[in-house]
Amino acid sequence: MPNIQQVPAHFSPFFWDVHIDELKPALHSRFIIERLLNEGDHHTLHWLFKAYSMDEIRFVIQTSRNLSRKTARYWQYFFNLKEEDMRCFGKSSISPDNLF
Repeated sequence: MPNIQQVPAHFSPFFWDVHIDELKPALHSRFIIERLLNEGDHHTLHWLFKAYSMDEIRFVIQTSRNLSRKTARYWQYFFNLKEEDMRCFGKSSISPDNLF
């Protein structure tokens, strides 16, 4: 559970599609973690690692399908994860084999 109650208002450029004042770190943890891992900078990552435990962040990385491949690859190496243990590297449901 996050130990921080609000996402800082100056992070609003990273949450352009939502009202940042309505984001609750405990309730919207997956969304916040995914967004900041994908779009954030070193300031947001510093906050992220204060707001959430390493285990919470690792769990999102392993189970998310919303991380870019570049982002997922970086965090794979950071957390020493196996590709097959990360959902974002799984087989897509839309592939050339499934089109016909």
